[in-house]
Amino acid sequence: MAGSSQQATAVLTYIAKAAFGLGTLGAVANSALYTVDGGQKAVIFDRFRGVLEETVGEGTHFRVPWLQNPYIFDIRTRPHNFSSISGTKDLQMVNLTLRVLSRPDQKRLPHIFQTLGLEYDEKVLPSIGNEVLKAVVAQFNADQLLTDRPRVSALVRDSLIKRAKDFNIILDDVAITHLSYGAEFSRAVEQKQVAQQEAERSKYVVMKADQEKRAAIIRAEGESESAKLISDATASAGMGLIELRKIEAMKENAATMGRSANVTYLPSGNQMILAMNAPGAR
Repeated sequence: MAGSSQQATAVLTYIAKAAFGLGTLGAVANSALYTVDGGQKAVIFDRFRGVLEETVGEGTHFRVPWLQNPYIFDIRTRPHNFSSISGTKDLQMVNLTLRVLSRPDQKRLPHIFQTLGLEYDEKVLPSIGNEVLKAVVAQFNADQLLTDRPRVSALVRDSLIKRAKDFNIILDDVAITHLSYGAEFSRAVEQKQVAQQEAERSKYVVMKADQEKRAAIIRAEGESESAKLISDATASAGMGLIELRKIEAMKENAATMGRSANVTYLPSGNQMILAMNAPGAR
């Protein structure tokens, strides 16, 4: 009995040691492996040699535990939005919102890590974006930001791409997504539009009065010519023309009244009324 129990204890001890060894080996192996996902690259920091110039691409890779640490960079294009309140050439304040698509220069990832760290874009883009916007907007008047917007956007894009390149950041796209003016300028623009509308309305009224004046003159000239023709016709043909016009007017009035259901015809004189009031009338 004693011998079999000692043998069981030895087996259990051996199993425990084997399990501990396998666990330790698994932990070491897990700490020695790291994975770089798609759209990422790793920069390796070596405790003896510092940041290595060689970057590591996608996949699972081996590292020396404790001696080497991988730092993962996202190399895909990412959007960033930031706003800036800038002064124009004519001292008006405008609020602009800029949207950029940025990614790091893959060949310069070790230098970016050494100088800026993993959050390089958050440290650089807002500051250089505000700097470029203020510098460009100061070259234009407030109204030119609308009328000459393509040129403004081109200047902002070129200047910002050049500044970002100094920090090893590549900009795939730069766009002004929002532009608004201060309350005073907006009120002045509204008053200008109202004044222009009033000027157009006054212009229309003047044109309308001029047209009415011309129409009255033409109408008067026509009536004068008509009166002259009637006078000439009367002088040459006598009053027969006037009598003919009277007969035509009376015929037209009679025809109009004949079509109306609310008109009652009575004979001339009072004979009808007398006949109705005579004795014996029923």
